[in-house]
Amino acid sequence: MFSFIRPFIFNLDPEKAHDLAIKSLKYNFLPSNLFSVTGEEILRTKLLGKEINNPIGLAAGFDKSGEVYNEIFKIGFGFVEVGTVTPKKQFGNEKPRIFRLEKDQALINRLGFNNDGSEIVKKRIENNIPSSLLGINIGPNKNTVNMTDDFLRCAEIFFPIGDYITINISSPNTSGLRDFHNEDALKKLLTKINEVREKSNFNKSFLLKVSPDLDSSQIPTMVKLILEYKIDGVILTNTSNKNRDNLIDPNGKENGGLSGKPIRDLSTEFVKKFYRNLNGKIPIIGVGGIDSGESAFEKIAAGASAVQLYTGLIYKGPNIVKNIKKDLIKILNNKGFKNINEAVGSSSH
Repeated sequence: MFSFIRPFIFNLDPEKAHDLAIKSLKYNFLPSNLFSVTGEEILRTKLLGKEINNPIGLAAGFDKSGEVYNEIFKIGFGFVEVGTVTPKKQFGNEKPRIFRLEKDQALINRLGFNNDGSEIVKKRIENNIPSSLLGINIGPNKNTVNMTDDFLRCAEIFFPIGDYITINISSPNTSGLRDFHNEDALKKLLTKINEVREKSNFNKSFLLKVSPDLDSSQIPTMVKLILEYKIDGVILTNTSNKNRDNLIDPNGKENGGLSGKPIRDLSTEFVKKFYRNLNGKIPIIGVGGIDSGESAFEKIAAGASAVQLYTGLIYKGPNIVKNIKKDLIKILNNKGFKNINEAVGSSSH
């Protein structure tokens, strides 16, 4: 079905196509058993204290305002992350701001955290109980006076709901946001975040989403802070401002964050490096260029306990999770793994 309508969808402006996808999911006409596969038990895992059917998640950026996460669970995802949500509603950057790089199986976006704002998203989630693990990705408004205050405001609004909160310090499309990768700025932010966590007796998981443009020499310091401040997990990685050299598509010249196939190896290297430094103390969620069982297994074998995708869904359609599950099951059986957890970090050394 998707391969039949794909040419039509790809003739639309990417943002119009995205709006169409959200509207279609709201109709909720596809039965979930259409997306199940035989032998799926091997993929069952625990992430952040919650049992999930499989470790394949939808990354933040697709369901920005928490409109269709339960419908997304039905197409086979084990977990979903909504957002990025900011304290106040915002339009984001000027259009056009999403570009398909079809020849590279990639996207470039400079959306700038367009979303309905924290209060509306909170009410939506309260009125629509998530049927599986739900993460809420938070960030600051573009015109904010104090980014740290914006993070704290969102953290306080969302810590009573959802399963985890992702502190997004890594989007390249909000000026000054990536400064939080610096040691002093990150320390100050995590100190304040921990004050919010104390209110929930630390029973809410907080994750940090990291940029792939981080210098390797910064990784040990970042890991030290993540462990010192008891962050519960790390998402590797966000989109890249770099990695443009080998792009074929003319849209590769656009400014914004690059996602999809061209950052697959870059993000896998980050997973390996963080995994070695973290020594299995907290889970890693691997993101970047995942569109097949092979690319998902690669991240897991590098040290990711779970994976997320977004660009792969755009290019391969709603059947992508079913196909990844089938391939993953085959790979695990061929390698003699009894469960997906046994594969985590198996190729990291």
